[in-house]
Amino acid sequence: MPASARTPDVLVVGGGAAALAAAIDAAAAGAAVRLLDAAPPALLGGNTRHSRNFRYTHDAPTRWTPDAYTAEELRADLLRASGGAAAPALLSALAQRSGELPGWLGAQGVALQRPAQGPLPYSRKTAFFLGGGTAAVRALADRALALGVEVTPSCGAHALVRDGRRVTAAVTALGTLSAGAFVLACGGAHADPVWLARHWGQAAAGFVNRGTPHVRGELLHWLLAAGAASAGDPAGLYLVAVDGRSPAADGGIVTRIRGMPLGLVVDRDGRRRHDEGADTASTRYSRWGQRLAAYPAQTAWLVLDAAGLRAAPAALYPPIQAASIDALAAAAGIDAAGLAATLPGYNASARPGTDPDAAAGWHTAGLDPPKSAHARPLVEPPFAAYPMRPGVTFAHHGIAVDARTRVAWADGGHLDNTFAAGMIMAANLIPRGYVSGLAVSISLVFGRIAGKEAVQAAGRIGADHGSH
Repeated sequence: MPASARTPDVLVVGGGAAALAAAIDAAAAGAAVRLLDAAPPALLGGNTRHSRNFRYTHDAPTRWTPDAYTAEELRADLLRASGGAAAPALLSALAQRSGELPGWLGAQGVALQRPAQGPLPYSRKTAFFLGGGTAAVRALADRALALGVEVTPSCGAHALVRDGRRVTAAVTALGTLSAGAFVLACGGAHADPVWLARHWGQAAAGFVNRGTPHVRGELLHWLLAAGAASAGDPAGLYLVAVDGRSPAADGGIVTRIRGMPLGLVVDRDGRRRHDEGADTASTRYSRWGQRLAAYPAQTAWLVLDAAGLRAAPAALYPPIQAASIDALAAAAGIDAAGLAATLPGYNASARPGTDPDAAAGWHTAGLDPPKSAHARPLVEPPFAAYPMRPGVTFAHHGIAVDARTRVAWADGGHLDNTFAAGMIMAANLIPRGYVSGLAVSISLVFGRIAGKEAVQAAGRIGADHGSH
């Protein structure tokens, strides 16, 4: 009988890290597994393709990560980022089981990068994929195929068929597909412009989707309408400042703009709105993403002089450059009179710290809004500008799950044989806020849990799969 004619023990919906982890662990346990991915084969992997690292706990240095990062520290980081709203049981599972990830990934053929192998930033909390997320996805997909997982691309699920608390089938473009148990790892809805506009209004038209265009929330919307319990806030988005010239979708991490402390951020009228020197940690990406959502046309420009441009982190697109501020304004589309008024006022207010050679000590005096650090005058031509817009990474919204990742129902119950993993349930842990490397860790940890739970719920291990 052709593989596609079998009724699998476990049907996994999704194609990113959570789906692949669930499929691998379910297949390794002996289950017949089929994986449906809404994306075409070249885009298998969802947003994991754009990732570069994952967060995990370790009580001592490892060959992938210096120093230690304990489970208690991870709990504290997530509770701080989420405002204390992370589900306790899920947080405990993440803190404990994330420590298994380097070993598990290595067993699946995923290579990690040692800090001495290349120019990695110091991180004791995360490990980096050798070759990035695309290489990791390819290795996980190869492992799934080697274990006999049947992968069906360009086919998502938009509804389920239920018999009480048990799901019997998924409704897809290929028809109604039955299985013994189901893992839903198909992400949220942030790639759907209609859904974004419902919660953000006209501002949503100015957002860039940093990730896959295939996360449109069809199954999430169906679940919530059918009675599933929700988690998080549908208007909560993790936004990051990206280059305004980025593609409408799938640009990934390389589209970030990171040099805000080195220059001035102005709107289309050439006016500053925020303190560019206040945010120097990695959180500046998301803080500026949220700020940009309130700018006219959701667009701003990072303006640098030649010294700032030399110090700025590498960017995907070349900056707009000109020999004078007036010429830069004309080239970038910024109001020339406004920018010409903003820059001299800023330069005149710049003051050194106790050590004039220490850039961080430079600040402004009598300027509103102030620039509290890195406030060197912008005087060295040529001048440069990067257009910026808010880039959507994910939504802080999804479905609630219990400690076994079973899909929770609004009446207090749950679906007996249907589990959720990855960003469709991540809002149980991060209904707001974020820390680097977390999405991949949530996806892998709870993908593995959901895959093993689905095997138990299917009750088909050891059966003759060819006779289904």
